[in-house]
Amino acid sequence: MEFQVIKILFLSTFAFVFTVLWTPILSNFLYKYKLGKKIRNSGDTPIFSKLHAHKAGTPTMGGILIWGTLFVFILVFYYLSLIFPDSLIANLNFLSQKETLLPLGALMAAALIGLLDDWLDVSGRGALGGGGLKMRHRLLIYTIIAAVGALWFYFKLDWTLIHIPFLGFFQISWWYIPVFIFIIVATSFSVNETDGLDGLAGGPLLFAFASYGIISFVMERYDLAVFCGVIAGALLAFLWFNIPPARFYMGDTGSMSLGVTLGIIALLTNNILLLPFIGFIFLMESVSVIVQIISRKTRNKKVFLSAPIHHHFQACGWPEFKIVMRFWLISAVTAAIGLLIFLLDKTFTF
Repeated sequence: MEFQVIKILFLSTFAFVFTVLWTPILSNFLYKYKLGKKIRNSGDTPIFSKLHAHKAGTPTMGGILIWGTLFVFILVFYYLSLIFPDSLIANLNFLSQKETLLPLGALMAAALIGLLDDWLDVSGRGALGGGGLKMRHRLLIYTIIAAVGALWFYFKLDWTLIHIPFLGFFQISWWYIPVFIFIIVATSFSVNETDGLDGLAGGPLLFAFASYGIISFVMERYDLAVFCGVIAGALLAFLWFNIPPARFYMGDTGSMSLGVTLGIIALLTNNILLLPFIGFIFLMESVSVIVQIISRKTRNKKVFLSAPIHHHFQACGWPEFKIVMRFWLISAVTAAIGLLIFLLDKTFTF
């Protein structure tokens, strides 16, 4: 167990250092080719457009840093383990079919789709001359990704149980497939909605992946714990450059892929009901959007000045850094609550 702790801490720290070192390469590339974010001003979101007009042109696609670092680490340490099978370095490999292959595949698939979406946005070839893929297309694509994962869990892994803290495991049979799809799609779009201010999505994602890394470690799923640790290390480096004023933005290639991956890890550890606590900010952002849409459709009135809710606080006059820092603090507390529930459940459920 001591070695597993060393492995997690070493690779997480190494991921931070590695990401910091190659950030200037990606940053210079994004600025050189002017792959900047476009602020749409179609008239549907006047408050958002006014508040964020000064951010037009800031490069997006910064999420490449996070999944790019993870992908490099997985490949390098996997092939090193094949080349030097009897060496200490072989033990640093964390690619395993049982624990990390599925989240890695989902991460890369969602990241590439998000990268295409970002490119359509910055090139002006998306909806309305910008904005990337249309919402219905994005929903369809990520539903397909979620469906593939659901079918893999159900038929390949024979996964039909859901765990409820303090009550145990419950058989839900084929209902696991639609539940899986809903969770993945909801989590990915919730993270995407949170990615609206400098550093806002990165902080809650950092706490979420760190929390599920701890959960994975306690469950003795050490490869998955390393997987979460490397993402957390890369996220920490991303935040170094993303705190206000951001050097670049995460983009859909980061927010959507990390949302998909977070949902899959929650399902893979069978602790999905902890996600509303560990990812409370993402839930709050989505609920604010849903409430706003329902209110406008049914009453023709808005509940918030602008949605998601972080834009409401911004419209109220809160400085951007204050919103981000307070949301980070909320994320830290609710993630701790989620971990507390997990540990209490493990301790007192027989």
